[in-house]
Amino acid sequence: MVEELVATGVALASAGAVYAAAAARVIKQYERGVVLRLGRLTSPARGPGFTMIIPFVDRMRRVNMQIVTMPVPAQEGITHDNVTVRVDAVVYFKVVDAADAVVQVEDYRFAVSQVAQTSLRSIIGKSDLDDLLSNREKLNQGLEVMIDSPALGWGVQIDRVEIKDVSLPETMKRSMARQAEAARDRRARVINADAELQASKKLAEAAQQMSDQPAALQLRLLQTVVAVAAEKNSTLVLPFPVELLRFLERSGLQAQAQTEAYERAREEPGSGPVEARQEDVRQEDVRHEDVRREEVALDASEELPGIDLPGVDVPGVEIPEMEVPGIEGKPGVERKSGIEGKPGNGTAR
Repeated sequence: MVEELVATGVALASAGAVYAAAAARVIKQYERGVVLRLGRLTSPARGPGFTMIIPFVDRMRRVNMQIVTMPVPAQEGITHDNVTVRVDAVVYFKVVDAADAVVQVEDYRFAVSQVAQTSLRSIIGKSDLDDLLSNREKLNQGLEVMIDSPALGWGVQIDRVEIKDVSLPETMKRSMARQAEAARDRRARVINADAELQASKKLAEAAQQMSDQPAALQLRLLQTVVAVAAEKNSTLVLPFPVELLRFLERSGLQAQAQTEAYERAREEPGSGPVEARQEDVRQEDVRHEDVRREEVALDASEELPGIDLPGVDVPGVEIPEMEVPGIEGKPGVERKSGIEGKPGNGTAR
């Protein structure tokens, strides 16, 4: 009798241990337990710790409440400005209602992944290439809103969405590289031009200072010669002396001024040395005019052969008559020649 009681007690203890082992559950801190009793949702999701369920009647599903990092596969699309790109992203989300995540959707992870892919393609078609490359923060906010709207009914909250990479065609990469190179070249030229402007201003100030002190210019010239000679060149070219150039320039200016003064003296009467030079010019012109008149008179006195030239009476000039042997068939030609006090120099032609 006692042995039967002991055996029964042991059997009951064993059954109780088996039942407790089958009914006992431990839920971790970052999990929630959703219990379905005969397929019906029971009380709200159970919190972390030790809990019991009815074996073979209740079925509990653990739902992770941590933030899940899920990559979105690269999606290929055409941007608003007709550029083909491939964009991939990453989604951060977490479950805020464990019961809805189990009851409202079959697999909330797969559902969030599909919504993220379709939203990413939609955002690519609405955006320009420049926005995808430089204005990603705005696109991330738009993606978050587009994914979070349907996910709220699944007990899921989208924490953030980030566009991870944008792949461009090779031709577009080369075009952008040329554009960036041209922009850098433009900045370099602007900086160089600004530097040249500042340097020219400083050089102008230095030249102004050296013009006040000619010795400083000579010292600077000597320093330049020393610097060039230090390079161990086989040929050394010395610059032309600046002072000699200035002397030649002053001499040229003085000669030009004298020429202009002489021209003005010929046109307008004056006094002093200029008037004396003007008088010399007038006398020289008179002498040239007398010589020219004498040459004209001599040319007018000549005659062609065989033509009778009667005597010409010139006041103050005595021309004697001379007989010249005549040409065959014509009488001799008489020519009056000679100036008073001089023998005649007329000859027959």
